[in-house]
Amino acid sequence: MDERKRESMVAYLRRRMAEISIEPEDVAASIAEDQRRQRAVRYRDAFGNGWDGEGAAPQWVVQATSAGQSLEHFAVDEAREQNVQRRQSIDWRYDPFAGTRLAKVNSDGLGAS
Repeated sequence: MDERKRESMVAYLRRRMAEISIEPEDVAASIAEDQRRQRAVRYRDAFGNGWDGEGAAPQWVVQATSAGQSLEHFAVDEAREQNVQRRQSIDWRYDPFAGTRLAKVNSDGLGAS
């Protein structure tokens, strides 16, 4: 993003925040709370939905366990969480193999199909 677009977007966001009385500290507190909640997640599904294991189970947990899936299947371990974070950070827009047969991956994810 070029500097002019960025500055324009920042000005727009500041103006909108002022219109509805949101302070930068409110945004920072909200981000910190979201990060705290993300760290507290004990169970996560393939879609990224998480649950800390406290309180009422969310709908995705209820549906999965009703269908016979064990809750332990969704348990978050540190290695798996790091792998999820790594996968989400890949920017596929600049894939040099896009549109070629090399971009096609077989079902086990290990090579061209």
